[in-house]
Amino acid sequence: MIWKTKANPEVLNKRSENTLAEYLDITFTEVGEDYVLAEMPVLQKHKQPIGIMNGGVSCVIAETVGSTAANYAVDLTKQYCVGLDINTNHLRPVSSGVLTAKAFPFHIGKTTQVWSIEIRNDADKLVSINRLTLAVKDH
Repeated sequence: MIWKTKANPEVLNKRSENTLAEYLDITFTEVGEDYVLAEMPVLQKHKQPIGIMNGGVSCVIAETVGSTAANYAVDLTKQYCVGLDINTNHLRPVSSGVLTAKAFPFHIGKTTQVWSIEIRNDADKLVSINRLTLAVKDH
């Protein structure tokens, strides 16, 4: 288990209240031994004028799920994590349904973390792949 701070969907969703995650309807659904899952319905507010989800929404989902996971992989009483870099490859357009994002670590170090976030559609097909690098900071 990689979690240094207690993590479960209720805790993660409470932490997301009154944030961009709540506005976009991102809901944490599962915390595994080394991953975090979240879902988001594709709504009109997520779309471009041509009717498909804005690619920036994939970045927001990835940053939200990855940075949330990273923060629970440190002792939050002593440290916190902030994004340094995000790379997103858009693989498939989406116009409806529910997306699932899974974040799992490539590297959890003393000063940096690197996470992979896969975003999939209802048919379990990849919508985007994302790599998020975070700095680990002391309070």
